[in-house]
Amino acid sequence: MASKKIPVSDPLPQVRRYEIHLVCLDPTAGRETQKTRPCVVVSPDPMHRTGMACVCPLTTTLHPQWAHRLQITCSSKAAEVMADQIRAVSLMRFVKRVDTLTAKDAEALRDLIGLLYATP
Repeated sequence: MASKKIPVSDPLPQVRRYEIHLVCLDPTAGRETQKTRPCVVVSPDPMHRTGMACVCPLTTTLHPQWAHRLQITCSSKAAEVMADQIRAVSLMRFVKRVDTLTAKDAEALRDLIGLLYATP
């Protein structure tokens, strides 16, 4: 199987929590979210000094009935944060910043991630 070339950011971009960036998610395996797509940065800013960030990908395929997804607006378009697809990626995969979550959406995403991953 031929490997896909990952676009490399040089120098590494400055990213902040709750910004939305285009991120190259390929290569992937199984049912992981693929291609270059907007992702919300959910990791704390000090982590980014390691060259890594945790992100939640966005999709424009909406599932309002799914409790593990958050409906938002990104670049004036309806989108959904896939909190169930959270992953750590190298900052080299970041292409460009496209938006930032509102304070209300950032709080809702924090609550959703806590519900999904921090409760028994």
